[in-house]
Amino acid sequence: MEYQYDLFVIGAGSGGVRASRVAASKGFKVGVAEAQALGGTCVNIGCVPKKLFVYGSEFSHVTEQAKGYGWSFEKPTLDWATLRDNKTKEIERLNGIYKNLLENPGVTIHQGYGELVDANTVKVGEELITAERILIAVGAKPFVPEFSGNDLVLVSDDMFFLEKLPKSILVVGGGYIAVEFAGICNGLGVETTLMYRGDKLLRGFDEDVRDFASNEYARAGVNVELNSDVEKIEAKDGQKQVTLKDGRILMFDEVLYATGRVPNTSSLNLDAVGIETAKNGAIIVNDRYQSSVNSVYAIGDVTDRVQLTPVAIKEAMALIGYWFDGIEPNFDYDNIPTAVFSQPPIGTVGLSEQEADKRGYDIDVYQTDFRAMKHTLSGAQERTFMKLVVDRSTDKVLGAHMVGDYAGEIIQGLGIAIKAGATKAHFDSTVGVHPTSAEEFVTFSAGSLKKR
Repeated sequence: MEYQYDLFVIGAGSGGVRASRVAASKGFKVGVAEAQALGGTCVNIGCVPKKLFVYGSEFSHVTEQAKGYGWSFEKPTLDWATLRDNKTKEIERLNGIYKNLLENPGVTIHQGYGELVDANTVKVGEELITAERILIAVGAKPFVPEFSGNDLVLVSDDMFFLEKLPKSILVVGGGYIAVEFAGICNGLGVETTLMYRGDKLLRGFDEDVRDFASNEYARAGVNVELNSDVEKIEAKDGQKQVTLKDGRILMFDEVLYATGRVPNTSSLNLDAVGIETAKNGAIIVNDRYQSSVNSVYAIGDVTDRVQLTPVAIKEAMALIGYWFDGIEPNFDYDNIPTAVFSQPPIGTVGLSEQEADKRGYDIDVYQTDFRAMKHTLSGAQERTFMKLVVDRSTDKVLGAHMVGDYAGEIIQGLGIAIKAGATKAHFDSTVGVHPTSAEEFVTFSAGSLKKR
């Protein structure tokens, strides 16, 4: 059968764009469907605008911290509209870049939602499009649980377009999106409460990181409420009246639900085509990113493996390598460096102490926390935490974890070292960059060993 395209991609986010443009540059005839702005969640309502908001919110701390260095300023004020609109202009610029990335190698862009009709046919609007291969890269969407008044809450998508900043906000959730927006709101001068139903934030992270970060969020001014959950929300006098399951009643201008993201598969017509999915709608794929229908593939958040933009991009390249060069995908999902852009930020790569124990490693754990040199004069009480997990039998560093300024930047370099199989001896023999916080990672001694 002759098809209109060699490859048709549903979703022009980071993974979909990378797969589309590289496949087209290698000779495939490629089409892509996107109903919203090019670049997907990360560029438009995720990583990029969120990081810009983090930068914007950090300036509020400068006034106080600069006094110890001899600077004085008038009390700072925020023009929310300027931050919001400048962010939007930058995102529009990036949308144009993504358009060029697709069109320059010859990818045809179809504006609209893509829906599967059969194993080789996609419907976009009223148009039926055929392709030898179909790649689904539609990402994920915010999840809000069912409860009375859940229609009154905001989700992360909404935070980038608020008409005005609220004076107070309740952020519900314990994951990275929740702690990031709690830091943003707090830094922008919003009275912020972060509420999570469990006893610790940041499930899945190293336990010491979870404890330390939670304490630092509270130190920074966020009201952290653990073991608390919402029963119902009602609109009252222009605010949100929040009734908790323990009977307390609290009032906020806005409530943000950051309770996770689920694969965005509900409108793809997967069942009718016979594509197997998990309970949460994630497309189940094999090691070659192939679904239960041989001609249909999926990468990125829609498969719910690791919901990170660089992972989707690497999966796209692994798939292209398999299609064009016969290279079997061999993605290492263990040693993925990642950062949480909370305040303070978190950087982590490799195994946590708990995961290393679970896998049966006999480990040494080196860790420290300290007040960074900058704050000896700034007067700020915030502290930095660092940790290495080391396999005793091989001396190999299994994991590195940090909470503190520049954690994301520092952990990227450590990610290379751990990916390359660096040992504790390699770390010890490396000359530290002095004076920096990062040098602590290469100066851990026996005195830093954690008692386990």
